[in-house]
Amino acid sequence: MTTWVDATAGASGDMLLGALLGAGVPLEVLRGAVEAASPEPVTLRVEEVRRAGLAATRCHVEVADSTTHRSWRDVRRLLVAADLAEPVRVAALGVFARLATAEGAVHGHSPDDVTFHEVGALDAIADVVGVCAGLDHLRRRHEGPVVVSPVAVGSGRVGAAHGSLPVPVPAVVELLRGAPSYAGPTGAPPAELCTPTGAALLVSLADTWGPQPAMDVEAVGVGAGGRDPATHPNVVRLLTGPGVPTGPSAHPSTDPAADPYTELVVEANVDDLDPRLWPGVLAALLEAGAADAWLTPIVMKKGRPAHTLSVLVRPELAERVRAVVVAETTTIGLREHPVTKRPLPRQVVEVQVDGTRVRVKVAQHAGRRITAQPEWDDVAAAARATGRPARAVLAQAQALAHDLLDERHPDP
Repeated sequence: MTTWVDATAGASGDMLLGALLGAGVPLEVLRGAVEAASPEPVTLRVEEVRRAGLAATRCHVEVADSTTHRSWRDVRRLLVAADLAEPVRVAALGVFARLATAEGAVHGHSPDDVTFHEVGALDAIADVVGVCAGLDHLRRRHEGPVVVSPVAVGSGRVGAAHGSLPVPVPAVVELLRGAPSYAGPTGAPPAELCTPTGAALLVSLADTWGPQPAMDVEAVGVGAGGRDPATHPNVVRLLTGPGVPTGPSAHPSTDPAADPYTELVVEANVDDLDPRLWPGVLAALLEAGAADAWLTPIVMKKGRPAHTLSVLVRPELAERVRAVVVAETTTIGLREHPVTKRPLPRQVVEVQVDGTRVRVKVAQHAGRRITAQPEWDDVAAAARATGRPARAVLAQAQALAHDLLDERHPDP
């Protein structure tokens, strides 16, 4: 399942909430996560509106007279203590870590010393947690990549806690480093089109950037912003549906060296982090777009035990990974080197084990099938649903996948 986020008119937290609701995420999913994370009452009010003639969903985040500014430490404590699903917690922490890192870079502060102003109140916490919960709901139903369009950021100036700022404001510029952005629709009046919260969410959600990929669109959500300019619909669109293979990728080469590409390995040696934190660090890195992340036990100078944290990531997502490593570990520096990846041709097939779906990743080499590995999360879920041992589910899924592929494409 592919998700495409159209941010060509800009983005904010409430616009993304509206788009998720319009795409079919139940309001209760967003409301439950927001209530779990908010120390004060927050109400989500949904309204159907029109923007430049287009029907759209507006999600109002209503907070009763709260002007509390919170530091990154305060927000982190709230999220860590909240009764949230772990993927939602990790994603929300990653969004605020990026916000803190960007604000710190702009104002010359350590991220931990940043006090959020426009993004620190309860409505922004609700935006971030609600969007992360909505996307997690979509991914639980249909796992797949999230593609985000180039982001419209606006022009002119805007009033802020630090006075009148140019648009895009410095925090948005910092957050969108390495991501495609532009001023906005032709003829649009000067205005801020992308907020810091919106930028941080887009950067956190995106697996890659670009126009709508080839896909069979099944659901469309249109999330409305507060303004209704005459020049363009002030909306974020969210499209979901199965991806459609096109071009060379529809018929992958059997030569594993045919399509090599370059990724980065980002590393840091860490000897003073509580080891109980490492699982959360690895999860945050994967959520940030890393292709892989792992730990290697090492012995450093003076005989100190430590770990090397290694992260494999596409160059365009490296800044997101760097931000997570700096925010979530105690390292004071990183090293990087490019590596060449030579992936084997692969495909994913689905089989049914006692009525439960299990996806199986199949790889080829020199035109022959060499592995058929079921996705472990699906195996574990099927084992729980059927009451069977996981090893039995694993073996049956592999056998079913081989049988299915033998029927479609017998090995020569």
